[in-house]
Amino acid sequence: MYYPYFIAYIGIGLVISLAVFFWALKSGQFQDQQRARFLPLRDDLNAPPVRTTRAHRLEVYGLFVLAVAGLAASAGVLLYAIYLN
Repeated sequence: MYYPYFIAYIGIGLVISLAVFFWALKSGQFQDQQRARFLPLRDDLNAPPVRTTRAHRLEVYGLFVLAVAGLAASAGVLLYAIYLN
């Protein structure tokens, strides 16, 4: 029926999630947990305003395109499972 498509979809998501998690462990993203809890409380009143660069805008657009592509892939798998099978 429909479950092989959903199992494959969930499996691909799980593999990508685990790859990102192990990359974060390897690169030390979780090393300083004591500092991380106080970051939202820190006031940077003297910090200069952040300037948006062209590279930053391209990065935001790229992430938006990736998000839309992911949603389109999800919709495609769902439509394929419902209508074509």
